[in-house]
Amino acid sequence: MSTGARFRPSDLRLPVVGAPMAGGPSTPALAAAVTGAGGLGFLAAGYRPVDGLAADVEEVRGRTDGPFGVNLFVPDPAAAAPGADLRRAVEDYRSALAPEAERLGAELPAVDPTDDDAWADKLELVERLRVPVVSFTFGLPPQEVLSRLAAAGCTTAVTVASVPEAVASVRAGADLLVVQGPEAGGHRGTHRVDAVPGEDPLPVLLAAVRAAVDVPLVAAGGIASAQDAAALLDAGAAAVQVGTLLLRTPEAGTSAPYREALASGRYPGTAVTRAFSGRCARGLRNGFLERYTHMAPPAYPQVNQLTKPLRAAAARAGDPEAIALWAGTGSAAAREAPAAEVVRELVAGRSAR
Repeated sequence: MSTGARFRPSDLRLPVVGAPMAGGPSTPALAAAVTGAGGLGFLAAGYRPVDGLAADVEEVRGRTDGPFGVNLFVPDPAAAAPGADLRRAVEDYRSALAPEAERLGAELPAVDPTDDDAWADKLELVERLRVPVVSFTFGLPPQEVLSRLAAAGCTTAVTVASVPEAVASVRAGADLLVVQGPEAGGHRGTHRVDAVPGEDPLPVLLAAVRAAVDVPLVAAGGIASAQDAAALLDAGAAAVQVGTLLLRTPEAGTSAPYREALASGRYPGTAVTRAFSGRCARGLRNGFLERYTHMAPPAYPQVNQLTKPLRAAAARAGDPEAIALWAGTGSAAAREAPAAEVVRELVAGRSAR
């Protein structure tokens, strides 16, 4: 990437983006490995303290001189003042989770719907540190935020799950779009907490978005092979984004029970649930997902706050049945291999456009 120039996907040697995976899997080592292989590595700012995020950025810069990104969660102003019905639904869910808390020896906390994950401080940080790429998930930031980051030399990207979200993001000034199909592991990037994500397969969604906007598109969701990547790149994607394929790499911060669950093959596929966070997300069909999906309300961050100590207790106990085993539909393809090898094999013989 030329000095002083804003990042473009064509700057990459390989058209691969390492998905930001909040909650542990994304590490500076993983981001640097993806970038070092010729792709674009990402840090996940979600749930990270600001000082920890700052240290992560500096560590990536110490490991590589290539481009990398930081992903931020966009807070929903409406979520800070939930209506009476939603408050009751959250309390009902708390009651439903009480036996789980007792089993795990955990305490269900008070919830704070005003928690915005230190949004303003993290924005100030990525602007001050001039992070090459700043991406956003869970919503569309105000136009002035995108303009402010552009003025600092940052390229901005917004995750979208529909054509209307894509059009609105480009109108607001996003430089790139991450087009996320329903096959993706982890949280769906819908711009509203209560939105029901669409079910159009990624190639169909990518084609519809490409017809509606004129910015580079990164295709994300369920990409499990070189054939998957080639089809999307041939269909006009500037790059492909993968997360699940990187979960078992040594550079990832994936917990031991999570790694074992991915490797075991004992879970009957994946499903979309609100059970862990209140937002729709795809994960392996473990016990918690099966028991609580039908009860969980569309309340973020409240549900995420309620289940956090349960997930932490399960992780400490090495129990994969009550942790969020986020994974895409291609999870069986995830393997133990260095991240650079995964990236290179995914797009062997190709370079970014």
